Amino acid sequence: MGCGKSTVGPVLARRLGYGFVDLDSDIQATAGRTIPEIFQLDGEAAFRALESACLARCAYQSRLVLAPGGGVVIAVENRRLLRNQFHVVYLRACPATIAERLRGEAEHRPLLRGHSLEERIERLMTERAAFYDEVASQIVDVDGKSPEAIAEEIACGLKST
Repeated sequence: MGCGKSTVGPVLARRLGYGFVDLDSDIQATAGRTIPEIFQLDGEAAFRALESACLARCAYQSRLVLAPGGGVVIAVENRRLLRNQFHVVYLRACPATIAERLRGEAEHRPLLRGHSLEERIERLMTERAAFYDEVASQIVDVDGKSPEAIAEEIACGLKST
């Protein structure tokens, strides 16, 4: 969250001539509710089930750039799908960068509510780091780079695989 997936994804998709799907938007369209509403009314487990279903639906589409939420890696089956069906790019940002990007919207993000922003981001990153490393085909450090430069780096990584 906050690493730039929803910004870089469309830039990369245009560059490659692919379609683009923001998985969070797909989840909201499928559920007919916002992610905060899903969390509040149904809980995180229900959200994760929707997330897995939407990921599975996208997994066998070709010519698609997908921007999943940062927690998609929590489920073992999701990690298997990501490893086997996608060229996964881990957009890695330092916690301070993420905190700065999310500062004005933390209250709209269920996993950040009621916590010190920087501490929560660091904790989530620490909890998920091994999962990100497990599924990543490519790691791109994004701090200080434009979306276009990040997309170029990803495209170059795709050519080398």
